[in-house]
Amino acid sequence: MELDTAFEFAVVLAWEELMKATAPCSARVECRCEPGTSLDYVGVWSVRGGGCQDLVCDYWTRTSPAHASGVRFSNGHYSDNLAQNLDFIMKNQDRFTRRADACRDGLVQIYPPSGDERIEATAWMREVHDTATNFGGAADEKMALARTSLTDCSLGRELLHSCERGSPKDQLQTQG
Repeated sequence: MELDTAFEFAVVLAWEELMKATAPCSARVECRCEPGTSLDYVGVWSVRGGGCQDLVCDYWTRTSPAHASGVRFSNGHYSDNLAQNLDFIMKNQDRFTRRADACRDGLVQIYPPSGDERIEATAWMREVHDTATNFGGAADEKMALARTSLTDCSLGRELLHSCERGSPKDQLQTQG
């Protein structure tokens, strides 16, 4: 299974808990790593109408003077489910595939999941925890419907540059 799909499923499984703090119209997972290395950082964001964004949590695999390792929730968000799933994914990255041409900046956009997507995510998680050595199964064969993966480097850079110019909320405030 691709790493992007694992992140999608982790968020889908925590969707109800995320809805308690805000009513997101989407969520996104951002990650950064050098090609050929494992991820050190992942951030999960809640995106509401009008472009308002909240950091849900971030996860660091290594401790530094600036941050501790593990998951850290922000802005009133908390999900034990998301914390456990991110921890599992980040500690078992070698079990997931990542496209050979994937650039260092990754982004997975997740929209409110349908019932079928929740079932698929639940089945995947059950399978992952039941069999630590075999990740095969139906989840590998089915395209995830709620995820848009931006692994094209030029598109990812374009998105990052637009984010550096400020959030849509910031842009609206400067225009008004």
